[in-house]
Amino acid sequence: MNIEKFQDSMYELVVETSTNLPKDVRRAVKAAKEMESAGTRAAMSLATITNNIKMADDNVSPICQDTGLPTFKIKTPVGVNQIELKNAIQNAIAQATKDGKLRPNSVDSLTGENSGDNLGLGLPVVKFEQWEKDYIDARLILKGGGCENKNIQYSLPCELDGLGRAGRDLDGIRKCIMHSVYQAQGQGCSAGFIGVGIGGDRSSGYDLAKEQLFRSNDDVNPHEDLRKLEEYIMENANELGIGTMGFGGETTLLGCKIGVMNRIPASFFVSVAYNCWAFRRLGVKINPETGEIHEWLYQEGDKIDFGQEAEKETAATSETETKVITLKAPITEEQIRELKVGDVVRIDGRMYTGRDAIHKYLSENDAPVDLNGQIIYHCGPVMLKDEDGNWHVKAAGPTTSIREEPYQGDIMKKFGIRAVIGKGGMGPKTLAALEEHGGVYLNAIGGAAQYYADCIKSVDGVDLMQFGIPEAMWHLTVEGFTAVVTMDAHGNSLHQDVDKSSLEKLAQFKDRVF
Repeated sequence: MNIEKFQDSMYELVVETSTNLPKDVRRAVKAAKEMESAGTRAAMSLATITNNIKMADDNVSPICQDTGLPTFKIKTPVGVNQIELKNAIQNAIAQATKDGKLRPNSVDSLTGENSGDNLGLGLPVVKFEQWEKDYIDARLILKGGGCENKNIQYSLPCELDGLGRAGRDLDGIRKCIMHSVYQAQGQGCSAGFIGVGIGGDRSSGYDLAKEQLFRSNDDVNPHEDLRKLEEYIMENANELGIGTMGFGGETTLLGCKIGVMNRIPASFFVSVAYNCWAFRRLGVKINPETGEIHEWLYQEGDKIDFGQEAEKETAATSETETKVITLKAPITEEQIRELKVGDVVRIDGRMYTGRDAIHKYLSENDAPVDLNGQIIYHCGPVMLKDEDGNWHVKAAGPTTSIREEPYQGDIMKKFGIRAVIGKGGMGPKTLAALEEHGGVYLNAIGGAAQYYADCIKSVDGVDLMQFGIPEAMWHLTVEGFTAVVTMDAHGNSLHQDVDKSSLEKLAQFKDRVF
C-alpha cells in the first residue's frame, strides 16, 4: 500500500467529517425546520443552525468548536498492515489539528495537560475489523463532550421518573429509551440522534449503542421488533415538547437506531449513545493497494444547500420580528433586573471565555482581569495563530454549562459578573445566585460555531494559557452576538419549566405498548 496516500485520504476524511454535515443529517435538520412555527425560539434556533451549516461549508471550518473524540471504525482485507494504518491515522489527526480543522481535545487524565495535537494514550480511538472484501471501509465519528455526557445506561429492572417500573422485556426497553430522551433535555444540543444497544455487558453495550450511530439515518432496521420500536420512539419522543436547544418545540429527536446482542442471565443493560444535531459522521471506501478514496459513504440523494434560506432566516435577522435588547459590558445590576426569560439579547463589545479549568481557578484565585459587570462565555474555541503572532477564531460555539454548576453562582458574586453565556441551562444553585446577585444566564445555540465565530471581531488577549487553548481565558470583542435569556434575576428558568412539562408528558407513555 501507498501509506502516504492513505494518510492523505484519512486527512481528507477528518476534514470533511469536521466541516461537512452528511446528507442524511441535513435532510433530518431540514424536516425539523419545516415543522416549527415561524417566530418561535425553536424556529430561530434552527435558522441559526442551518446558517451555521452553510458557513461551515463555505469556510471549510469546523461545524462545532467541540470536534470531539475522533473514533474510527475500519474494516480491512486480510493481510493489510493495521499498525501502519494506525500510524497514518495519527499523523492525519495531528495535521488536521495543526490546520485548525480539529480542536486540540486530548487531555492527560491525571495532570490535565493538553497534548496539543489530539494524540495521547488511547487517542484517537481506532477499531479494526478484518473482512473478506477487497477494499478498506473507513468510517469516522466526531462526537463532542456535550452530547457524550448525556449518554446513559440502564440496568433492568429499574424505576424511572414518570414511567414507573421498566422490566426485562421489550416494553421495559421502550421506557428506557423514552426516558433517555427526556433526561438529555437541551444539554446535548437537541434536537439529537440516539443509538441504542440492548444487551451485552456495560462496555460492549455502549460500544453497540455507538455503533448504531454509524448507520444511515434513512435505513430500515431488518429486525421487525426493533424497526417498530424505532418508529415508536421517533413518533412519541417528539411529543415531549423539549425541542431545539431545550427551548420547547415540535422536534426533540432527529433519529433513533437500535441494535441488540446477547447477554448473560444476570445482566440486562440498555445503553444509549446520544448525539447532537451536529452529527459529524462520514466514511470512505479505499483501495488497499493505492490508499486512494474511490467512494464516499452516506452520500445518497441530493445535498441540501441551506444557503439561500439561511441568509434570510438567521438569528440576527430575527430582530425584525422580536424585540432585541442590546447589552454591552460593563453591565449594571439595574440593566440585568430588567431582563426576563424569553428576551432576546444582542451583545456588543467585550466578553471573556471561561470553561471548567477557569471556573475552578477563579474559585481559588484572583481573576487575571477585572470581571466586575462583565460577561463570561462558556466556550472552548478553535484558535489559530498567524505568522505575526495574532490569534484568529476558527470556531466558537457554546459548551454545556451544567458542568460549572458547583462554581458559577459563587464566582459571579465574588467578581461581580453580570451575565454568563452557554448552552443547556444551569441548576438551582446558580438560579438562586442570579436572583440574589442580579445576574442572568443567556443560552446561545449549541453547535453554531461558525455563526458565533463570525460575531467575534477581534481577539484582544488571553490569560491562563497553561490550561490549553480550549480552557484558556480569551478576551474577545464581539458584535451582534445573539442569545436568549433562559434564566433571569427573578427566579425564573425556562430549563426548569421545560423539564417539568416534559416530565408530565413523559408520564403519558407509562402504559404498556409492547
